[in-house]
Amino acid sequence: MKSRIVKPVKRLDQRKKNTGKKESNIGDTQPMRRLEESGSRRSLSDTRPMRTSGLRAGYTGYRRSIDERRQVVSTPYPKKEKKTSRTAKKRRAGLGSLFSVKDSAGEHYFDYDLLFVIIFLMCFGLVMLYSTSAYEAEVDFGNDLYYFSRQALIGFGGVIIMLFVSRIDYHLYGAFAVEIYALAMIMMALVRTPLGITLNGARRWISLPGNMTLQPAEITKIAVILFISYELCRLGRKAYTMEGMIRVFVFGAIASGGVLFLTDNLSTAIIVMAITCLLIFVIHPKLKPFVILLIVGIVVAAVGIAILSVTVANSDNFRLQRIISWLNPEATADSGSYQVMQGLYAIGSGGFFGKGLGNSTQKMGVIPEAQNDMILVVICEELGVFGALIILVLFGLLLYRLMFIARNAPDLYGSLIATGIFAHIALQVTLNIAVVTGLLPTTGITLPFISYGGTAILFLMAEMGIALGISRRIKLEGD
Repeated sequence: MKSRIVKPVKRLDQRKKNTGKKESNIGDTQPMRRLEESGSRRSLSDTRPMRTSGLRAGYTGYRRSIDERRQVVSTPYPKKEKKTSRTAKKRRAGLGSLFSVKDSAGEHYFDYDLLFVIIFLMCFGLVMLYSTSAYEAEVDFGNDLYYFSRQALIGFGGVIIMLFVSRIDYHLYGAFAVEIYALAMIMMALVRTPLGITLNGARRWISLPGNMTLQPAEITKIAVILFISYELCRLGRKAYTMEGMIRVFVFGAIASGGVLFLTDNLSTAIIVMAITCLLIFVIHPKLKPFVILLIVGIVVAAVGIAILSVTVANSDNFRLQRIISWLNPEATADSGSYQVMQGLYAIGSGGFFGKGLGNSTQKMGVIPEAQNDMILVVICEELGVFGALIILVLFGLLLYRLMFIARNAPDLYGSLIATGIFAHIALQVTLNIAVVTGLLPTTGITLPFISYGGTAILFLMAEMGIALGISRRIKLEGD
C-alpha cells in the first residue's frame, strides 16, 4: 500500500527536474475532461428520462382526473328509503326480479321487463317497416326487402351492442363524459368537411366505407345525457344556484347550437336542449321558477307565431313555410302541408281497427318517405286506432321501466342518466305523434325503434344498454 502511494509522487518530482518546466498538470486535467465529458453525457442522457417523466406526469395527472371524475359520479343518491321486505321489492321490480343475478356483493336486479319491451318494439317495428316500405323499395331498388333487410341487420347488431354495453360499469361513462362531449362536437364539425354528404337536401351525415352513413347528431344526444348528468353531479348543491344552472344550460346550448348550425337539424337541436332543461328541472328542488319560465315561453312562442303568420307569409325560408302551412294546412294542401294532410287522410280512413296489415293505399307513393317520420300514419291506416294504442302502451311500459330504474339507481349519476334517456324517448315519441296528427309543424322527428334509420337504431340500443347496465347495479336487499 505504501509503495503504491509513493511511486506516483516520485514520478512527478522526476518529471519536474528533468523538464524544468512549469507544472502542467496534464495528467490531472485529462481525467477532469473525462469527468466533464461523462458529466455532459450524463446530463444529455438525463434529459431523455426527463421528457419521459414529463409525459408520465401528464399521463398520471390525466389518470388522477379520471379517478376524481369516477369519485364524483359515484356519489350516493341522497334519499330516504322506507324499509321494505325483499318480497315487496321484487313485486315492485316486476318480472325482472325473478331473474335477478347473485354475486359476492349481494343480490342484483336486472330489468328483463325493459329488455322484453325493447325486443317486442323492434320486432313490431320491422313488421310495420316492411309493410310500409315494400312498394317504394320495389319501385326504387327492385327489391321489396331493401329497407327491411338493412334495418333487420342493423337491429341485430344493435341488440349485440345493447347487451355488450349493459355489461359495462356506467361510471366509466362519467369518467370520460368530457371526452365524449368533445368527440360529439368534433363529429358534427366533420359534416362541414368533404366527409359530409347531402341527402334529400340536408347535409347531416358523414360518409363511411361500404356505402354507409353516420348521423353525428345521434351521438350528441347520448353525449349530452352523459355530460350534463356528470356536470350536475360535480356541481352538487351549486347546481341549485343561478350560476350553476346557467353553466349547465350553456353546455346544453352549445351542443344544441352545434346540432343546428353544423348539421342543420332543428328537431334534434330542440330535443338536445329539452333534455338539458329537463335534467336541470329534475335536480332542482324548487318548482316555481320552472313553471314561470314555462308560462313565459308559451306566451312568447304564441306571440312569435302570430307575428310570423302575418309578416312572413311570402318568405322563402322553408322552416317559416312549415309554420305557415301548419297554421293554415288547407290553404297549402298541395305544397307545404301535403304530407301532413295525406297522413290525416290515412289515419281517418283506418278507423278503429284499420284496413288490415298490408292494405294501406297512402303508402303507394302518396306519402313521400313514409318509412321514416310518417310511419305511424300507415300503422293507423292498416291497424287503426287500436294499433296506435298498442304502440302507446308499449312506449308507456318502456318509459315506466326507465322511471323505475331512475328511482332505484344506486347513485345520483345513474339516476340522472336514466332520467335523461327517459326524457329523450318521451320527447321523441310525443313530438312524432304531435307532428303526424297536425298538432305541431313538421320537424322530421322519427318514431323510436319503428322508423327506418340505421344510426338512430344503433344509438338507441346503446342507450338501452346503458339503462340495463344501471339496472344491473340495483341491489335487492331485505330488512
